[in-house]
Amino acid sequence: MQKKFKLDLTQESIVIIVQTHNRPTHLQYLVDSLRAARHIEKTLLIISHDYYSAKLNAIVDSVDFCPVMQIFYPYAMQIHPTTFPGEHPNDCPRNIGKAKAVLQKCNNAEHPDKYGHYREARYAQTKHHWFWKLHRVFDEMNYTRNFSGLVLLLEEDHYVTPDSIAVLQQMRQLKKQQCPDCNILTLGTYDKKPSYGYLASKGLFLRLKEHLGFRTPERIDAVDISGWISSKHNMGMALDREVWEKIRKCSDAFCKYDDYNWDWTLQYIGTTCFPSPQLLKVMLSRSPRVFHIGECGVHHKGKNCDPGDKVKQITALLQSNQQFLFPSGLTVMGKVGTTKRKMKANGGWGDVRDHELCMSFIHDTKQR
Repeated sequence: MQKKFKLDLTQESIVIIVQTHNRPTHLQYLVDSLRAARHIEKTLLIISHDYYSAKLNAIVDSVDFCPVMQIFYPYAMQIHPTTFPGEHPNDCPRNIGKAKAVLQKCNNAEHPDKYGHYREARYAQTKHHWFWKLHRVFDEMNYTRNFSGLVLLLEEDHYVTPDSIAVLQQMRQLKKQQCPDCNILTLGTYDKKPSYGYLASKGLFLRLKEHLGFRTPERIDAVDISGWISSKHNMGMALDREVWEKIRKCSDAFCKYDDYNWDWTLQYIGTTCFPSPQLLKVMLSRSPRVFHIGECGVHHKGKNCDPGDKVKQITALLQSNQQFLFPSGLTVMGKVGTTKRKMKANGGWGDVRDHELCMSFIHDTKQR
């Protein structure tokens, strides 16, 4: 941890966890954006790795703007390349089919996923890592195991705006006042044409009024409130210990649900295991404060894999809207009721070894 910073966490502090794999260029862009974020010096930054490299370590060593710590997922494929949870030579090929798998007596032949496919280690690792890091931070680390403030979850291919922390602090206050049952605050959106300005959707109208000489309105930004949906609200999400305790109590359901995506699994336990009516409810910043710059990654291969091009686009967008950053306040614009959505698992998580490893994070006291 950086010695130049005195770590004095209070319940009003913000802890940032960055889950990273092996994309140093993306991580460097994220670190650069965090460096420019106002109030970053008051946060604790935790980098959670499942891959070690000198490049990644050098980037973390360059962090001189806030306290920083590193944690390392101990069951990474890099450490276990030819044994579980990596790829064992006798693991069943993904598409072999159960009948042939049983004849060949490959590992876990009796337990394909719901679609008849067998595990792929590189996909399974991400869900394991996500669950492990939350357990590590909330339950085990001396600095954070008694912390009950907000924990902001980022990934190596995210990019934050200069007012991201300030807006998150405003959202926390608004939650206390108008939505005490909002249990997740989300800064990122997947809107392909993000907008900024007074109440976001009304920005163009009010800018025209200002151009015509009307008084400049108070800079108020909009948030929406709805049920948490994994595919919409998983980027730049913040939660606290109360939410983690609910996830923890549903750890068996989380670890056994046949979906290799942590976010789809979280939505599933939020609608089936959380005590009703306490479903996952999100407050979402209508104008994004976290962007995704990873066009190519575990799941996707885009035409242009250079994150620098995406960063240039984001920088241009923020520069043209800098007068709308750091709003003086927030207001709730849209409310959608929380309803239980029927979930369809994506598979990839039928292997009982994955279930057992995942559950061991919570139940195996030898790890502590």
